[in-house]
Amino acid sequence: MTDAVTHFIYSVLLAIAPFVGTLVLGRMAWRLWIHYIQQDFISGIDFVLLEITPPRDVVRSPKAMELFLTNALYHMSNKGGKEEYWQGAVWFWFSLEIASIDGQVHFYIRTPTRVRSLIETQLYAQYPQAQIRAVEDYTLSVDEISPKSAWDGWGCEFKLEKSEAYPIKTYVDFGLDKDPKEEFKVDPISPVVELFGSIQKGEQMWMQIIITPTKKSWHTHGTWFTHHGWVEESRMVIQKLLKPYTTTRKQAHNEHEFGTEVRTPIFLDSAVKAMNVKITKVGFDTGIRVYYAAKKEVFNPNNKRTMRLLFRQYAKPDCNQLERHNSTQADAYSGIFLASSNTIMLLANRMLKEYRERSFFHDSLRQAIFSKHNVPWPLDGIIKAYFHPSIFVLNTEEISTLWHFPGQILKVPTLERIESKEASPPTNLPI
Repeated sequence: MTDAVTHFIYSVLLAIAPFVGTLVLGRMAWRLWIHYIQQDFISGIDFVLLEITPPRDVVRSPKAMELFLTNALYHMSNKGGKEEYWQGAVWFWFSLEIASIDGQVHFYIRTPTRVRSLIETQLYAQYPQAQIRAVEDYTLSVDEISPKSAWDGWGCEFKLEKSEAYPIKTYVDFGLDKDPKEEFKVDPISPVVELFGSIQKGEQMWMQIIITPTKKSWHTHGTWFTHHGWVEESRMVIQKLLKPYTTTRKQAHNEHEFGTEVRTPIFLDSAVKAMNVKITKVGFDTGIRVYYAAKKEVFNPNNKRTMRLLFRQYAKPDCNQLERHNSTQADAYSGIFLASSNTIMLLANRMLKEYRERSFFHDSLRQAIFSKHNVPWPLDGIIKAYFHPSIFVLNTEEISTLWHFPGQILKVPTLERIESKEASPPTNLPI
């Protein structure tokens, strides 16, 4: 390379450097501005934790919970430029929770107070005998996880093994959509409630499923700026899966027309049908997190293993399953060197705060910067980067399978239920 060419390249780089620097700084300033106004908007949202005590006789299938999710929690709206980029408006998100305190199992929904009445009316519409009341946040009973605290803790998040186009096993696969007799029901939520009800005094187990109407999008191949949603992405996944079994031929009566024939092999038939069914129902962006907290003298390490396997019954081998992600054991956080016990305790305390804040969709600056998306190996072992929370799309059928009220067949004595039925007085009473 001659000196003239070198000088020319240097001059070009020197000339465009201010523009590139301006673009980079402008992008950073824009991200900081959006983060600031969104956090300011979120700080103004007033949340309430509702405890739902189910009736003693839950005779309806999880289809009732699916209808509740669609009618009460699907708050999708188109935000204008002023709302989104000046006021920082975000879509509401909700947390569906099951918690065991000393073995006593409770069902909760955390919601913005603005839509509390809607949630109550829709829940009563499906479960008229249920009882709903506002309660204090149960997570506040655990102050912190530290060497000085009386508590120890462990937690993890979950992610889908494959693309969200593939569904997990749902209540339909268990035959609960047919409303079988109580003694013949096989309810997949029974192992969860049974486990939560088996812990001892001084122990707590928590599970949260945080949802908001899906906004996930993918770049459309062959375009500059076009994006598509999860339904279209799922169709593309199906088409790609069936491409080896798809043929295109000219029509016999018109050589300019083509016909497409798809011969789905038997071993793919079940998966393709399940994927097609999934996109016929409303989808939510979903994050799942579990947490185990206990007094240090009664902390049981075996409960970490049982909670890691909490969702094994929802695995559908030819489709999808939930697997552990971002554990506080620091299996991803530690990098090259093993994490110390103090580091593991720090991570457990961090996840306790994230559980308490019900955070998944609006990251803090720490989460946005120090994640493995931004910090490459081997620097992640030095800077202590960690896995970004996994957000995936589940439809109402899948979510209602993970969170619904068990039927009478589940005989867990520590699951509180409404024993008596409420009814209006007869209209013909004498005055």
